[in-house]
Amino acid sequence: MKLLARTTAFLLIATAGASAQNVELRFSTWLPPKHGVHEALQNWAASIKEKSGGTISVTLYPAEQLGRANDHYDMARDGIADLSFLNVGYQAGRFPLAEAVHLPFTVANGVGGSKAFDSWYRPHAETEMSDVKFCLGFVHEPGTLHAKKEIRSPAEISGMKIRSAHATMANFVTTLGGTNVRVSAPESRSALESGVADAVTFPWESAKIFGLDNVVSYSMEAPLYVAGFAWVMNHGTYDAMTDEQKAVMDEHCSTQWSGEIGSTWSVHEKAGHEALKTKAGHTVYELTAEETAAWREAAAPLRQQWINGAGIDDAQGVFESFEAALEAEGAKVE
Repeated sequence: MKLLARTTAFLLIATAGASAQNVELRFSTWLPPKHGVHEALQNWAASIKEKSGGTISVTLYPAEQLGRANDHYDMARDGIADLSFLNVGYQAGRFPLAEAVHLPFTVANGVGGSKAFDSWYRPHAETEMSDVKFCLGFVHEPGTLHAKKEIRSPAEISGMKIRSAHATMANFVTTLGGTNVRVSAPESRSALESGVADAVTFPWESAKIFGLDNVVSYSMEAPLYVAGFAWVMNHGTYDAMTDEQKAVMDEHCSTQWSGEIGSTWSVHEKAGHEALKTKAGHTVYELTAEETAAWREAAAPLRQQWINGAGIDDAQGVFESFEAALEAEGAKVE
């Protein structure tokens, strides 16, 4: 009986010790549950659970359940969420180096663009996002201008009200004489319906998910811009993990996984692109070579503005290193 009691006690202690190491991570995102990027997030979470022997699980809190889209960096910093999904341009000027990815006509595709952005920005994140553990960065397939009318020339932006994807596109709009409408992605449809906005810059699948295709009829066929995103983690959450669990998280906070996220999301964005092209009453129009050249010329001054405002030595060289990373991944707009 004494042997049985001792064995039982030992098992209870061991079980308690094992359960104490179990970690449930709250992952907050402002995107709706049906968004394509969540498939990538679920794959990522499943891999973490498997590699950690079931000791790390990830629970998704989508659609701003834990806080507003603009607050997601602070939510991870303050522990409101263990991990959060950050649009690096939602708070203008807070992450100036990361915003290099937002310059128009720079990133050609989502997969190579994600890997290039992650590998290039990762060392800079150590200082620019020091309040959190930078997990990974990625981009979507190039987004474009969706509007209530066909817009072929940058001169036509003058006088228009446009919801911009991030601060760089907002700057572009105002430089062209338009008015920037400051609303997050979930608020964009109501802005269009109410007349607060005449057009939006948006990725393709996201335009459908948020119902924008029901209030705009024209989409420009051009790699106008991408948005940069990061998954960031609360330092305390990471520090409380065992060494083995930290190793699992480090494996999943990597450039390799950045490419996986970009690849999965890319499939959904391309499907959204095709859906808009074939939707009755919706026109996806191509620009001529001359029209494209005019847009790129209009966007060119933004690069020098980024260099002047980056706040680091040799910003020109830093941007060129980003372009080199894009070229190496086959993701540079030529």
